[in-house]
Parts: sequence; structure tokens; C-alpha cells
Amino acid sequence: MSVVTTREIPRNYWWLVLLRGIFAVLFGIVAIIWPGPTLFFLIYLFGAYVLLDGITAVVVAFQERNVYSRWWVVLIGGIAGIILGLLVFFWPGETALVLLFLIAAWAIVTGIFEVIAAFVVPPGVGIEWALIAGGVISILLGVVLFFIPGASLLAFVWLIGIFSLIYGVVLIVRAFQFRRLLKA
Repeated sequence: MSVVTTREIPRNYWWLVLLRGIFAVLFGIVAIIWPGPTLFFLIYLFGAYVLLDGITAVVVAFQERNVYSRWWVVLIGGIAGIILGLLVFFWPGETALVLLFLIAAWAIVTGIFEVIAAFVVPPGVGIEWALIAGGVISILLGVVLFFIPGASLLAFVWLIGIFSLIYGVVLIVRAFQFRRLLKA
């Protein structure tokens, strides 16, 4: 087993992992304490993002129509974004179910890559267990959300909150492991 040198770990990376962990813990606390408002906040935040992104795409399409021969592709994407954003605001309940599936997919994909990362980090780093733990927790959350969609959306938010708390702690531990390795 070889020893990792500090050159193999980016110098300022540890604090970014720490920030991710802190934000995950804070989001988890908010989601557990205020599940209803958190759910609607997520839905409306998504709707606002998609709507603004669509408007921006339409503006860019018209500005670039004399330069870019396929400007209409950007225009169609922008119009679709505007329509989707409006649908989110008019039907937030249905959007919540779609959001549930998107978060489930994200959790599974993130978890898979965390587990893969555990096997590609340089030997001797000592964070493999944290990567695997975070990845497995993420995959389990995604699977539960996919196969039990009829569960209460408030329970969904609580699950997301619990996941965020646990995952945040794992990230914080990982950040301090990176920091310790840099000081060594």
C-alpha cells in the first residue's frame, strides 16, 4: 500500500467539501423542522429557475438569429422552459411527484459515482469508507423514492432531510480527513 503525498490532493479542496457538508446539514435541519414549506420552496425554486432559463434562452435566440443559423433550436428550448416553468406554478402538486423522481434519479447517480470514487482514489488516502457510506446512503434513498412514490410528500421531505443530515456529516468528516492529510 503506497502513501499519498500532499501533491495528490488539491490544496484548497478540503474546505469546499466542508462547505458542502455544512450546507447539507443545514438543509437537512430545515427540511425536518419545516417539511411543508421546504417542499413548496423546492417546487417554486425549480419553477422560477426553469422559467427564467427559458426567458433567457428566448432572448439569446433572438439576439443570435443573424449569427447562428440554428437559432430556432435555442428558441424552441426556451419556449419549452417557459411553458414548463408556468406548469410548475400552476400545478405544484404534480410537479412535486416529478421532482421526487428527479431527486431519486440524482441520488442514485450521485451514490453510484461516490462508490466508484472510493475505488479510484489513490491508495492510502483513508476516505474510501466515507465515499462508500455516502454513496450507499444516496443509492438507498433513491431506490426508496422510486419504489414507494405514493408515500406522503412530507415524508419524502423528511427522508431528504435525514439524508442531507447524514450525508452532510459524512462530507464534513471527509473534509477534515483531507485537511489532516494536507498538514501531514
